[in-house]
Amino acid sequence: MAFLGMAAGLASQDDAGRIRIESALVAVPVIVQDSEGKFLPGLGVDSFKLYQDGRTVPIALFLTSEDPIKIALLLDTSVSTITVLNRIKRAATRFLLQLRPQDSAMVVSFDSDIRVLCPLCSDPQRLEGAIKSAKPGGSGTRMRDAIHEMAQQRLRSISGRKAIVLLTDGQDHGSQVSATDLVDAVAASSTLIYPIFYSVDPRVLMKEWLGVSSRIPKAAAGQKNGPYAAWYEREEQAAQYLETLSEVSAGHFYKSDVKECDGAFRQITAELRSQYLIGFYPDKSKLDGALHTLVVGVAVPGAVVRSRRSYRAAP
Repeated sequence: MAFLGMAAGLASQDDAGRIRIESALVAVPVIVQDSEGKFLPGLGVDSFKLYQDGRTVPIALFLTSEDPIKIALLLDTSVSTITVLNRIKRAATRFLLQLRPQDSAMVVSFDSDIRVLCPLCSDPQRLEGAIKSAKPGGSGTRMRDAIHEMAQQRLRSISGRKAIVLLTDGQDHGSQVSATDLVDAVAASSTLIYPIFYSVDPRVLMKEWLGVSSRIPKAAAGQKNGPYAAWYEREEQAAQYLETLSEVSAGHFYKSDVKECDGAFRQITAELRSQYLIGFYPDKSKLDGALHTLVVGVAVPGAVVRSRRSYRAAP
């Protein structure tokens, strides 16, 4: 971890001698790739420029792939996932086993309720046990509430590199947080969102859930104007929304067959290990509650940069 300067009066020491940061540091996750899509780790702070509302601001925080990362793994356990949940759990377990000793993760399930199955830790056995304990729950799917709770409550006070990895079919039923409010909350956080969206075959779901076998052929069931047209239209809308969440957070959206989740997890792992985190202290005049734009420049020819694009700071 590298703090590159700290304004006077922004830090104090508690009774245990730990340093407490009292200023509103704005953290900006950054992913850098070359023109062929390969990640570019190993860059130094001098390679980066940070612009707030078009003007350069000094970088006060710079973290690289060597620094720990904290991950909130969210598992959709609503009724609609009963046909795919076991495969998802196995893929999720393999993903968490790839974490480095300095990394940590928490496991959360959501349906009608939001359950923290394992708090933030680095113990592979505890994490694996938490994933195995996830079971299909109520008929609701409080997906937006779960993401909001992670980004704005449980991960908000945690410094450093952090991300939410979400496995879901994207359907939301029963959340109190609106779709618009969640987009705003995610954009205001410094947490990357990585949704892995998978499709659920309504024919298989009917058989597993209701014990009713559909007589509609699979080819006809999958047609846009077929008997399940409304189902697939809702799925498409859900996928588009998840993609929006990933974009505003500087994360990445994955649409994957349940059998191929391992591929999405491998890409997420590679990206998280290449992620940078830069930060700055806004001028007091910017603590006005207004939306301010952020742009990150990298001194690498042809580099493609993905980063947090705005922030809103209250007085």
